[in-house]
Amino acid sequence: MNFQDTVKGSLLEGFYPAGWDMERIDACCDENYRAEERQAFWNPEFQPVRCENIQEFDTYMGHEIAMQIKNARDRKEKLAMILPVGPMGMYKWTVYFLKQWKICCDHVFTFNMDEWSDGEGNTLAADDPAAFQNAMRQAFFAPLGELTVPEQQRNFATKENLPTYEDKIASLKAEGARLVLVYGIGRACHIAFWEPHFAAEYGEEEWKKQTYRIGAKLHPLTVEQNAITSFKSRTTLVPCRANTIGPGLFLQADYAIGGCDGALGRGMQWQGMSFLMTLRYQPDIWVPSSFIPTLPGRLFYLKELEGPLVAECN
Repeated sequence: MNFQDTVKGSLLEGFYPAGWDMERIDACCDENYRAEERQAFWNPEFQPVRCENIQEFDTYMGHEIAMQIKNARDRKEKLAMILPVGPMGMYKWTVYFLKQWKICCDHVFTFNMDEWSDGEGNTLAADDPAAFQNAMRQAFFAPLGELTVPEQQRNFATKENLPTYEDKIASLKAEGARLVLVYGIGRACHIAFWEPHFAAEYGEEEWKKQTYRIGAKLHPLTVEQNAITSFKSRTTLVPCRANTIGPGLFLQADYAIGGCDGALGRGMQWQGMSFLMTLRYQPDIWVPSSFIPTLPGRLFYLKELEGPLVAECN
């Protein structure tokens, strides 16, 4: 007895994204698979990296981000970075390494990938505790001190600024800058807040051209994910909409640094299925994160997420 056997006529019929093939998803989670088994559609330079614990995860990922900043500095090049708020633990290590190496970030241009918003795209005040702008300032920009990214080179996903990302990134790339994507993977397999149900509006080629969305409707899985991970289970605090970049930007990345740290303790987790779908589903616009392995880069993950994903009472 399982989901497929019992979903018809239940309250979950029609709840999950219409384009999801549940049997295919189940096959992605087969206990015989291991995350680092290469798939034919992966970019030759894409590599999952297994981490034993959260401390190792945060350190490795922070080092990877810092190295991209250092390498660009050494090459005397500008660097464009699309950054997330979630995961977050890696930023303290990025700051640590950059300070140890004394790397000034005045060559770095940051583009935060998303922000909570209302139906019109209006965002929280920059100093609101729940605002992504505030989270980035507290975790990354302020701790860097005099080495930090100049304020005029920090971009946030406000209604006014998000539409300018495409041209700003294009100008930087025209000057020789590399674009580095830093990302997490959502429960609904989103990248940024680019949700799976947006696929109903496009063919694949048009979907790949979309650079942003203002006041995007979030999937209920995304709201509940954030209630668990950011709002101490309090669903009533989670906005139901957000401004977000789209695949027209994140698929431009010259290098991508990902992190999956969705283990909760006592054997519980929320991210294993999404992680394995990303690696094995094969590119499909109904599963936005399934395009990630087509990009060069490294995806750091906690070992619990690779399975086996089997029933267990906790």
